[in-house]
Amino acid sequence: MNWITNYVRPKLNSFLQRKEMPENLWIKCPQTGEMIFHKDLEANLGVIPTSGYHMKIPAKKRLSFFFDDGVFETLPLPQVAQDPLKFRDQRKYSDRLKDNRAKTGLEDSIVNAVGKLHGMQITVCIHDFAFMGGSLGIAAGEAIIRAFEKAIELKSPLVLFAASGGARMQEGILSLMQLPRTVVMVERLKEAGLPYIVVLTNPTTGGVSASYAMLGDIHIAEPGAEIGFAGKRVIEQTIRERLPDDFQTSEYLLEHGMVDMVVPRKELRETIANLLHILMKQPAFEHDKVEEDLPPLLALAREQEAAEADGVADAVDEAEMLPAEEIADQPAPDTEPAAEAAEEDTKPA
Repeated sequence: MNWITNYVRPKLNSFLQRKEMPENLWIKCPQTGEMIFHKDLEANLGVIPTSGYHMKIPAKKRLSFFFDDGVFETLPLPQVAQDPLKFRDQRKYSDRLKDNRAKTGLEDSIVNAVGKLHGMQITVCIHDFAFMGGSLGIAAGEAIIRAFEKAIELKSPLVLFAASGGARMQEGILSLMQLPRTVVMVERLKEAGLPYIVVLTNPTTGGVSASYAMLGDIHIAEPGAEIGFAGKRVIEQTIRERLPDDFQTSEYLLEHGMVDMVVPRKELRETIANLLHILMKQPAFEHDKVEEDLPPLLALAREQEAAEADGVADAVDEAEMLPAEEIADQPAPDTEPAAEAAEEDTKPA
């Protein structure tokens, strides 16, 4: 046998029948252009490790790492009219709904769930931006109202993750009617004495930012999120001025007092759990974060809570040091010297 006959026949069939590689194995960072493997991105909760850019993530994936052990129960969405205006632009609105349902596996842009966060039962309402830009229509409005009703029924806090382009134009005035309806439910939750925390993610704009998304007891924003009503370009064309480069970002809103804190996605669980334990007046839980790393608002709340507890403990300790008979025999504080000094100060020179 010589080199002419000693060869391996090419397996042409294997080349012809080779399966195509998925297109989403590598994700490109919008800020730096860096490519990251999708498994590494998922392990980092959808955050680019080097740049810290927070990618959009599906609603159910966010719920899986937000609740304890990824265990939660989704709530059924109410049935509403699908296409009340029979709207059509380049395509029928009903066809757009079918396509988005097939793409996302969701009925609409809102997902409601009930579960536990560090042992505390909470209700979560979350926008999924992949479903028609997280837009607010009749179905989404009814779902948000149902989430508030469930929180009131369970007497649990409500955490809302906002990610929306605003009202759904295909439903016209019926979409805009959901804004006051959801605002009423916010007031009902507050009347019940239950906390309402809003997490603003990228993007939160339009009618959603002009209603229930800006009415929380505490507003938390993810880093770099776009938050506002009208778009930056529209505002610049209206006022004929150039706006700052970071205008409508989370950091800009924090600097101008529009949000309470900017918290990275990895720290949301700990931060929200701490806030809810304080607002619900429950004992603090064990956590790994040190005091210096806590957001300013949360650190201040914990300092105030600790100071109040220390004041009560000191008063109890002082009372326990003396028997009851000795406390009763204690003379009243002498105020005469102070009164005489005050009279001396008021005499004319």
